[in-house]
Amino acid sequence: MPDIEAFEAQRSRLTGLAYRMLGSVAEAEDVVQDAWLRWTRTEEEVRDPAGWLVRTTSRLCIDRLRSAKAQREAYRGPWLPEPLIEELTVDPVERAEDVSVAFLLALERLSPLERAVFLLHDVFDEDYDAIAETLGRSEPAVRQLAARARAHVKDSRPRFTVSQEHAAKLAAAFMAAAAKGDMQALSAVLAEDAVLLSDGGGKRKAALRPLVGREDVVRLLQGVAWRAGADHVWPLNFRAVRINGYPGVILEHEDGPMTIAFQPGEDGRLAAIYLVRNPDKLGHLA
Repeated sequence: MPDIEAFEAQRSRLTGLAYRMLGSVAEAEDVVQDAWLRWTRTEEEVRDPAGWLVRTTSRLCIDRLRSAKAQREAYRGPWLPEPLIEELTVDPVERAEDVSVAFLLALERLSPLERAVFLLHDVFDEDYDAIAETLGRSEPAVRQLAARARAHVKDSRPRFTVSQEHAAKLAAAFMAAAAKGDMQALSAVLAEDAVLLSDGGGKRKAALRPLVGREDVVRLLQGVAWRAGADHVWPLNFRAVRINGYPGVILEHEDGPMTIAFQPGEDGRLAAIYLVRNPDKLGHLA
């Protein structure tokens, strides 16, 4: 029987790869579990356990992406990755730029093969010949896929020039202004070209298009406050966390939880706000 310790030594790496491929914590865990089952059932002699497990996980992810293509295309409203939650008191497990929402959204524009090649080489440092074996492609074809993918995501992997401390202050200022319904203060923390994406998946209320520009975002927040018939946009009770490397919060509403992640911009204001309201993506919060 294959060595359990050899699998456990790779579990974190496999989960990280699967999450970046699929944009879902739950699906990543399912894929790693499937890889484990295949690992326990294999009768071949595995000389390179790490390579075998990466190959298996990559192929399982590609299969899932291909089967989910029609479902993704029919998704109602903006699609956001399932939030990756970390407590502020815990050291980050992943590099922020490799799990940022902006980066994962850029990966969504790639084909399953392009995504696999890019992640395996540029994020997980796999050699091209090993990737070629994993995907059943020639090495020149793999290099071409990597170059094409790299061109698509080049500008979407932020290097976080803003300090984490300043980013957290921006998030806190936004939440304080939202709690008071102070639209002028909200506007002050948003970049002129700020973007707001909200993912309800057709199951909870959310904007069905991206809000682009400070004025567009503030108008939406004004509308939310007006419809709520209250003097604040969101509840005062929230928990500050780290979401995909960004400062973020978890809020409790009457209809369930939601997460908000704040992406800082280079001008010292918020460049983007990501709201996840789809209950299918928030089950792991419990």
